[in-house]
Amino acid sequence: MNNHIKWVDNQHKQAGPAIQELLSFSEKEMEKAFNFHTSIPGYEFTSLHSLSGLSDCLGLKGVYIKDESKRFGLNAFKGLGASYAIASHFAEKLSLNQNEISFPILLEHVNSLPKSTFATVTAGNHGRGVAWAANLFGQQAKVYLPKGSSTMRLKAIQELGADAQITDMNYDDTVQHIASVAKENNWILVQDTAWEGYEKTPLAIMQGYTTIVAEIVEQLSFREISHVFLQAGVGSFAGAIAAAISHSASDSAPKIIIVEPSEADCFYQSAQSTTGEAQRVYGNLSTMMAGLACGEPNPIGWEILKRTSDYFFSCDDSISAKGMRVLSSPVHHDVKIISGESGAVPLGLLHELMTIDQLNEIKYRLGLDDSSSILIINTEGDTDPVNYKTIIQNT
Repeated sequence: MNNHIKWVDNQHKQAGPAIQELLSFSEKEMEKAFNFHTSIPGYEFTSLHSLSGLSDCLGLKGVYIKDESKRFGLNAFKGLGASYAIASHFAEKLSLNQNEISFPILLEHVNSLPKSTFATVTAGNHGRGVAWAANLFGQQAKVYLPKGSSTMRLKAIQELGADAQITDMNYDDTVQHIASVAKENNWILVQDTAWEGYEKTPLAIMQGYTTIVAEIVEQLSFREISHVFLQAGVGSFAGAIAAAISHSASDSAPKIIIVEPSEADCFYQSAQSTTGEAQRVYGNLSTMMAGLACGEPNPIGWEILKRTSDYFFSCDDSISAKGMRVLSSPVHHDVKIISGESGAVPLGLLHELMTIDQLNEIKYRLGLDDSSSILIINTEGDTDPVNYKTIIQNT
């Protein structure tokens, strides 16, 4: 293995009937989320870029980047999950037909209710999404960030009207603490990870993310895609996208590769486990990939990724930095893509796999060659502008 990259194949992957977690991401469920999002004022598809210059340089047939940095003006994709979860909460509370949730109609009903407070723990992007979604519905938001979080990310959340602060605990410990605080104060917890007794809201958040796949289906046939690289934090995003792809590309399923920071590689560790049980990683979870600095897998996400993924990779921060610089320096007529630390690590890994001789073995095992077309989702832009500038200038 490379000093900066570790990998393990998914020994737990198996064929068989669809598990409940996968059924929750059927095309019907994806359509429900998509229809809701399209009813939000200002909704637009995000761009899907074909980087032909880069693919030629790497010896690949194609490299496609779905750029979520432009989603709802939030510089990241997280507003999709937060808005759909809050909408689902109100639809259930108001006994409305959840198969036909429309934002304008739902807002009319919500405006007649007393204001609610929605609380969450975040590394940055999810909290900003919750703050935006709560404001969208005229509600209040309480947002907590783990120790070591960027003050720039904190301010971005506060600018959306949320009461936000940085704690002195790591991400997973903060989640446990705020879950108790929310219960004591009758706040509505909007957390993008699940545990026993708390599954409904995390599932709705994940279903909200599938609008990304609904858009991709209209922008590009999955028959053209051989590999999908997905970054994982708690695994809600990766699990949702992998599950939606399994339905949308059922007869031409691409290989799914999961990428994590080496200091918070709970899915890599889980994949290594002989029992197939989710594994927690402890400690400070110190990585510049703040959105992926999570030590405990979302059990819904793990059950999906255990069933659908082919390989799990653990990468240090240098791999993310490589991806950021490559995307910021377009080849030939490719577009420039501004990608933050968590958004760029899949492209950084792909670049290393295709250019470092030491990684030839795993490249061949993955079947990466001039017949391969790769899909990557850039989940964020420069959400930490100071660090982004430092990384890009440090060539």
